[in-house]
Amino acid sequence: MAEEVLLFGMWASPFSRRIELALKLKGVQYKYVEEDLTNKSPALLQYNPVHKKIPVFVHNGKSIAESQVILEYIDETWQGYSILPKDPHEKAVARFWAKLIDEKCLHAAFRACWGADQKEREKTIEEVNEQLQFLEDELNKKRFFGGEEIGL
Repeated sequence: MAEEVLLFGMWASPFSRRIELALKLKGVQYKYVEEDLTNKSPALLQYNPVHKKIPVFVHNGKSIAESQVILEYIDETWQGYSILPKDPHEKAVARFWAKLIDEKCLHAAFRACWGADQKEREKTIEEVNEQLQFLEDELNKKRFFGGEEIGL
């Protein structure tokens, strides 16, 4: 019996794109379902009734929401390329940086681009620059946060 792997996403969403990249790195065949977020499909609402947002990952009829949770599921379910480090400390550090990017950097960047007014956008640009400096310092001449291999 073939596995059913679906990803409900949106072309401009970094959260959807990271799931697509993980599936490709793992070599997992999947069906991508593009969502119109102004007119959400009944399937999206069925699979993610709590948040009603993308991405939603469906594996053999069972759905998972939230991109970082989906990434961990993919990493634990399919062998091959590792998305998360095996070392517990390195894994915790990877989760920390991913959470920082999701909760601080991306939200600040969105506010900097589409904030309510010019004053708010200018203030947020300063915040984004500070956060990007933290990320730059963490990279410290590495190609990726995990070293030379792309991961979480």
